[in-house]
Amino acid sequence: MQLLLRHELVTRMGSKGPQSLFIDPILDQNQIGEVSVDLRLGYDFLVSIFTRKSFISVDSALEDFRSIESYFQPTRRDVGDRFILYPNQVVLTTTFEYVAVPNDLVVDICPRSSYSRLGVHFGGMIQPGYRGCLPLELINLGNNPIELIVGSRIAQCRFSVTSSGSNYDSSTSPRKYVGTTRPTVSRAPSDEDIALLTAARRVR
Repeated sequence: MQLLLRHELVTRMGSKGPQSLFIDPILDQNQIGEVSVDLRLGYDFLVSIFTRKSFISVDSALEDFRSIESYFQPTRRDVGDRFILYPNQVVLTTTFEYVAVPNDLVVDICPRSSYSRLGVHFGGMIQPGYRGCLPLELINLGNNPIELIVGSRIAQCRFSVTSSGSNYDSSTSPRKYVGTTRPTVSRAPSDEDIALLTAARRVR
């Protein structure tokens, strides 16, 4: 795969058609770097909380199964507001920008180095054809709480061209997160292999 450079990113973001890259809003052209695009922290959060359950299960067949949503508390901030990320805490959020990825690009997302140096960690790969606000699974790996500001440039994305076009919607497997504009908890319990593995365990 070939990494897109700044002039290629600008060309795609300003074009129309199947290879166009849509990112909105771009509030500052300095968000577009030489090999990446900076994205901002969104305003909706799902904050992990302690419960009486000793663990989070992904096997929905268990008698005492609790929905994944019950382990998270939603909260919202306005642009410019502060959000505190505590040590070892998992917080689900999204980018401020809505992104539509063409079918020939793969996106890698990670923290800007300024936030990595504070202990903020997240990362992932966005598939060709994805559309929505990009998910950010924030973790504070440091010892101290970290103050984040909604709307600040927290993430950077690199865009790579695939050898042939693909489509996020073309797979026979259901797409669980496409089109989301708010943070979404894990939908691992809906994975088909979980049910198959549970059945295999019962027949042993």
